[in-house]
Amino acid sequence: MERGVRDKSHDDFIVRWANFVKNDKTRSWKKFHTEFIDAQFKKSEEFFKRLEQQPGGKEKIKKLRELKK
Repeated sequence: MERGVRDKSHDDFIVRWANFVKNDKTRSWKKFHTEFIDAQFKKSEEFFKRLEQQPGGKEKIKKLRELKK
């Protein structure tokens, strides 16, 4: 099966990012990376707050957390 264009461009991005991190003497990449990770946590928290307000939301959250076990 032939890989799609998206897969190829994603792979290229990963290689470019790894090279940037490896060769960046100023370590400016840390700011971008930290902002990205923080945004992921924020979105997750916002999602769970919205879900909790929905009918049956608390039960759904409980089931989601049980999946991690």
